[in-house]
Amino acid sequence: MGGLSFEREVSLTTGTEILESLTRQGCQAVKVDVDRNVASQLAETRPDLAFIALHGTFGEDGAIQGLLECLRIPYTGSGVLGSALAFNKVATKRLFDQAGIPTPRYEVHYRESRKSSARSLGLPVVVKPSDQGSSIGVSIVRKESEWEPAMNLAFELSEEVLVEEFIDGKLLAIGMREREPLPVVHIKPKSDFYDYESKYTEGKTEYECPASLSKEEEAACHRAARDTFRVLRGRGFPRVDVILSPQGVPYVLEMNTIPGMTPLSLLPMAAKEGGLDFDALVLEIAMTAQLDYPEETAA
Repeated sequence: MGGLSFEREVSLTTGTEILESLTRQGCQAVKVDVDRNVASQLAETRPDLAFIALHGTFGEDGAIQGLLECLRIPYTGSGVLGSALAFNKVATKRLFDQAGIPTPRYEVHYRESRKSSARSLGLPVVVKPSDQGSSIGVSIVRKESEWEPAMNLAFELSEEVLVEEFIDGKLLAIGMREREPLPVVHIKPKSDFYDYESKYTEGKTEYECPASLSKEEEAACHRAARDTFRVLRGRGFPRVDVILSPQGVPYVLEMNTIPGMTPLSLLPMAAKEGGLDFDALVLEIAMTAQLDYPEETAA
């Protein structure tokens, strides 16, 4: 837990909730607050498995997963490649295109060529750094005067910026229990944007679980979530975020490989509706821990 990203504080909350649950259930669990010495920490403690509660850079991008592979410590969540693919929003979008998974139209801008790069999408658009989570650095641009500030903010955090068509629809979260979707959560922020504050401040957002969807809409959302899980090499209990258009099309935004486990988090909410209380969810996630590379392929 913890780590070196902008999401450190959320990660500490997630990790603490998980640690308390594991301890409550009789597991021998220890806290590892990740810093630059994490390799030596893990080499000394030699845990049976690592329950990853790290959000953001070094936690969801394949970095910690690669270290754990080298140390032969099974871990929760997606593997090295799956983590890297899902964390980079541009790589995710290109895979969606190839697989025919509905996703908002987009374009990519690069810091090195931004002065010669013009926007082709009409407003409104959503501007996102390609490799941040928790809506950090994300802006909705509705007026031309908002374009440059939004791009400046995103480029402060990433060399690569994703600009997406804004789709006015229902924001839905679909937690996965391995390959099967959990009940869908409808996210209703009281502001017009589900930003960092809306995600982590009690009372800023309303949630409906299960979401009020027609059978056809639910089936389409489940199909999109399963396809996303497969294409992005999902493992364990990730969360797929979609915008359901008024026409009933689930446009996939991304897959979060290490969803939050705070009191306001969406995965525990969906799991509870699906019959898994928090402790049962934590234990089941722990039991999915594995390595990407079998023993016989390791040096």
